[in-house]
Amino acid sequence: MITIGLTTFSEHPSLIHEKRKVRLTEYSAHFPVVELDTPFYAIPKVEVITHWQQQVPNNFQFILKANRVMTMHDQGSEDPVYNQQRLVEFNNYKRAIAPLMATHQLKSILFQFPPYFSRQVATIEYLRRIHTLMAGYPIAVEFRNPSWYGKEITNDVAGYLHELGFSLVGVDEPHTTNMGVPFEPVVTNEDLYLLRFHGRNVKGWSEHSKDWRSQRTLYRYSQAELQEFAKTILALQEKTKEVCVIFNNNSGGDAADNALQLQKLLGISFDGLSPLQMDLF
Repeated sequence: MITIGLTTFSEHPSLIHEKRKVRLTEYSAHFPVVELDTPFYAIPKVEVITHWQQQVPNNFQFILKANRVMTMHDQGSEDPVYNQQRLVEFNNYKRAIAPLMATHQLKSILFQFPPYFSRQVATIEYLRRIHTLMAGYPIAVEFRNPSWYGKEITNDVAGYLHELGFSLVGVDEPHTTNMGVPFEPVVTNEDLYLLRFHGRNVKGWSEHSKDWRSQRTLYRYSQAELQEFAKTILALQEKTKEVCVIFNNNSGGDAADNALQLQKLLGISFDGLSPLQMDLF
């Protein structure tokens, strides 16, 4: 199975041909999955999550980012008091997403680690701690430090993540000797392989000004690039039950159009109707 979606649901006006925020009911008429970063900044209340559920079909699924405390965006403090706080955040997170687990609408929790989360004994051990704390939950891991990749390293890391039952996220992003990680799709979980496309805007990726958010993912994939992705996705499909593709190249509003292009290239017809549309029949 191949599923395609976008990061956020509200920032894709090309889906509705109007210059306004897109409603989740409208988004879910086009794609069967969405990635939300809301929990990264603050763990949402259960009521917020159940409200999301009320706006989508029963077979719609969510990818939720792990909270920043869970991904050590706090610079990885080893202070015992702070580690206790981290444990509290893990438990709060699990309570919040309980409704999605109950209805099988949680596709994965995305642990997108910071660039300084490099491969070392402490971080490798922390992955095992996540495995213990999140036992029974679907976990995908995205590394942003190149130390996790390399000839022999990638295979070793993939083997470790397979042992933990985690999905190693395949990332397409600008990659040079000074930044980014390589596109090395390796399946580590037989249930799910997650691909995240950030675009290939090298200049914008290294932008550090106050306008960096408007530049970082400013990129539109060409038809030729999408055709290459389609070949890769079809090959990956033979190794796992589901390949899920998330487009994040949206600084210029290109993600939705590219996702629909890829759906067409792969011959995918998504017929899931939003609740609003279903009520009309």
